[in-house]
Amino acid sequence: MLSNFKTATSVFVKTAPFVLLRFGIGILLGGLSILYFGIVGYLLFTYVDLGSASFLIGLAGLGIAIWLFYKVWRWLVKYVLYLIKAGHIAVIAEAVDTGEVPSNQIRHGTSKVADQFMQASALFVVDIVVKGVLKQFNKAVVSFSELVSFVPALAQLIRFVGKGIEIAASYIDEAVIAYMFLNHEGNRWKSAADGLVIYAKTWKPVLATTLVVVGALYALGVTLFLMLTPLAAVLSGLSTAFELFGWIVVGGITLAIYSGIIKPYIKTIVITTFLIESEGETPDADTRKWLEERSEKFRELQGKAEAETDTTVDDDLAGGDSPAPA
Repeated sequence: MLSNFKTATSVFVKTAPFVLLRFGIGILLGGLSILYFGIVGYLLFTYVDLGSASFLIGLAGLGIAIWLFYKVWRWLVKYVLYLIKAGHIAVIAEAVDTGEVPSNQIRHGTSKVADQFMQASALFVVDIVVKGVLKQFNKAVVSFSELVSFVPALAQLIRFVGKGIEIAASYIDEAVIAYMFLNHEGNRWKSAADGLVIYAKTWKPVLATTLVVVGALYALGVTLFLMLTPLAAVLSGLSTAFELFGWIVVGGITLAIYSGIIKPYIKTIVITTFLIESEGETPDADTRKWLEERSEKFRELQGKAEAETDTTVDDDLAGGDSPAPA
């Protein structure tokens, strides 16, 4: 495990341009979020009277403001931020595989996403299905919690571990995507299915490493937030509006550091661990069958892989690749 951490840290440093780009975007989005909600909060405190009809109007306005923010954020995540995230994954996979990174890694990574998946939103759709399979798989391998339900304290501890595994799974899907970049055969669904079979064979060291890293770095994020709380406390002595603004600033700074530095580091460690542990492993029929029996999402993924294979074959035949009749 220590060697994986060492390799992952080296890869993290090598992909610093992507890390700095994500950190810069995090700061920008954090600043815009602070400005946006600062303006919304100012308008509410200035023009809304508690206990009057205008309070209901203000509450409705706040709801609309939050809804608009969510919609814009989801669009950014799916079409802009995911391209950068996927490009970073592609470069991490290449760095682990070859030990080197391209000179212009940002352009290289994002173009690789476009070359293999046409657009980031296509990979985004695959990622959603992969997440579903991982959730069902991880639930299956920790289902032993039901066997110890007669010991309340032990059952509660295992449920807590189960929650930790759910959080960890949100990083493991990126490791499967990294596998797809290294083992892309023109069928994105098949590559995803193969990556999940490999994970099912190597899940113990990968999940154990992920749990340790996620726990440690989440604790670091909480510590960072607590270190910044005095800022909000200082502003609280001025007015309620300044106190609210202070907490928004603290939250924005914490979010920028977490999303820009901590999350990419967790991702790098998980991807590195998975790719190292999967060296020499190949998808086998027994593991594939085990997944099919326990995961409806995996059966769905297999169906999509077969459908895309059939479509490719039909296109090749239509293009004249079939033998000419005698």
